[in-house]
Amino acid sequence: MPDKFTATWVSHTSISDFLRCPRAYYLKNVYRDPVSKHKIKLMGPALALGSAVHEVLEALSVLPKHSRFSESLMDKFEKSWTKFTGKKGGFTSDETEYKYKTRGQEMIRRVMNNPGPISGLAVKIQMDLPQFWLSEEDNIILCGKVDWLEYLPESDSVHIIDFKTGRSEEDPESLQLPIYRLLVERCQKRQASRASYWYLDSSDELTPKELPDLETAYKKILDAARQVKLARQLQRFKCPEGDKGCQSCRGMEAVVNKQAEFVGNDEYNADVYILSKQEQENRDGLIL
Repeated sequence: MPDKFTATWVSHTSISDFLRCPRAYYLKNVYRDPVSKHKIKLMGPALALGSAVHEVLEALSVLPKHSRFSESLMDKFEKSWTKFTGKKGGFTSDETEYKYKTRGQEMIRRVMNNPGPISGLAVKIQMDLPQFWLSEEDNIILCGKVDWLEYLPESDSVHIIDFKTGRSEEDPESLQLPIYRLLVERCQKRQASRASYWYLDSSDELTPKELPDLETAYKKILDAARQVKLARQLQRFKCPEGDKGCQSCRGMEAVVNKQAEFVGNDEYNADVYILSKQEQENRDGLIL
């Protein structure tokens, strides 16, 4: 019998981490600090921005459509931002925080002025963390949260919408939509008939995406999940660029090597760290 407590849990984020760099996957998902026994997390400005904007928008889906804008979304964003201000958000200067916060305000303002699907009917999956057995035989569970499910009454189906807060477009080879479609089909009763990204930093409108084929999606995701499980069994998590590390794992290595600053714990009790201003610039580049 499959056992949730011994199962390998995978998500879009964890699979993406693994495919980019198994070492980064290990440090983010498996490693625990030997003293605190907690997982570790590297906070940075881009993550803070995305977290604050997503928190505001995703919370709207549980509200009836007529009350979603009864309170200013900008006020909600200001409240959310307090969780990420200063070093809590990885900001090493007031100037950098101002730039990111301003970007976040512009995204929220964009939604307020062009609410589109946010003002319509929505479906909320009735699970704190949507999940299902990807493979009982392999003891693998797929989990994840979809940003928004628009309800389409004419077809009694749903429209998968993912909010994007970064400036680059999603990789066409990304497994995000395949994973989201599987979760939607398995964790609630309605079929998905549409999918879109909303690039909040640059567009007032959704960018339609082709729905992935379910059978093909299942095979791709199960293959990736099996790779994750095998790596965990063998405890083999090597960076593809060798000992020098790569963009995905260097920041986390800095945390392990005590080259980052501890700033507190997040809502899951992970130990949160930030890099110095120079390290952040080397890792992420400058915003000009």
